[in-house]
Amino acid sequence: MKMNRFLTLAILLCLSWTLGSCDANRVFEENQDLPNNQWPVKLTPTFTFEIKDTTKQYNVYFNVRNAVSYQFYNLYLRHYLIGPDGKQVSSALHEMFLMDPKTGEPKGSGAGDIFDHQFRALKNVRFAKTGKYQLKVSQYMRQDPLPSMMAIGVRVEKLAP
Repeated sequence: MKMNRFLTLAILLCLSWTLGSCDANRVFEENQDLPNNQWPVKLTPTFTFEIKDTTKQYNVYFNVRNAVSYQFYNLYLRHYLIGPDGKQVSSALHEMFLMDPKTGEPKGSGAGDIFDHQFRALKNVRFAKTGKYQLKVSQYMRQDPLPSMMAIGVRVEKLAP
């Protein structure tokens, strides 16, 4: 009897996790670990994603993972969006707050000394052409390498109808 309950609970947990991880609006998501939890200025992670529908609008997010030992409350990133034709579509500097500037409390979600953040970088974007786009991300801080940075990622999602 206990085995049946355990098996039923295990199946329900697996089913719940599987259904919960479905994300119909996600077009692309990838995270890249930074070597030795440091981000050198010369390291520019590049993310390649495909746009198949130019009639839709999209949001593009940065995913950031840092250790609580990160020395600053903010993070500056610059993005370079390259179109399927190899030409730069856009570039911008972004400021993100990883810690509360007044209290120093970490923002984002985390456990222990690791925190994950998601920041919207591009809002309501319409891509002009179908094809593969590249999003290059560079850190724009004054410290090289930037310590306590664990990973950087990009998420592209369609706006819900």
